Amino acid sequence: MSRRKKDPLRPLTDDERDALSQLSRSQAAPAAEVARAKLLLFVASGTDYQDAARAVGRNSGDAVSALVGRFNREGLAALAPRHGGGRQRVYDEQARTRILAEAQRTPTPEQDGTATWSLSALKRVLRGALDGLPSVSTYTLWEVLHEAGYSYQQSRTWCPTGTAQRKRKAGVVTVTDPDAEPKKS
Repeated sequence: MSRRKKDPLRPLTDDERDALSQLSRSQAAPAAEVARAKLLLFVASGTDYQDAARAVGRNSGDAVSALVGRFNREGLAALAPRHGGGRQRVYDEQARTRILAEAQRTPTPEQDGTATWSLSALKRVLRGALDGLPSVSTYTLWEVLHEAGYSYQQSRTWCPTGTAQRKRKAGVVTVTDPDAEPKKS
């Protein structure tokens, strides 16, 4: 016999039940989200927390209790995984915007010591700037540039992926590859 539940699952709305049942059958969704949807459906049907955990291949009914409490507070957002530990990001959106602004600027050889941006040149300039980032690493720069859609090109500089400058009779034009986004994934 189980103990009395402190925070029992609230009644599911029809939309929530449909979303949970659809997610529980999904082959493409992350496995953790599918398992959480199955757990909530088992609990909603009256299954004990421990039995619901075993049915999904988990050991702890306490984790099911925590999921139920979170679902009661947040709704379907409780299915998405949160930060799973590890180090938090050091640089906020303002710092990332600063990195991208510097990378988009054309370097001047006299001031920056380079004609094209490399990660180490970008790091040196950002660390030396008055409003810069004194301890930024090349890995952070690489990560921010990749998240923004930049890649290191054959011209030995960082460029937005899928766009290129081409000379035409009418002048220089920017050519965009419409399949650039599917090619990245």
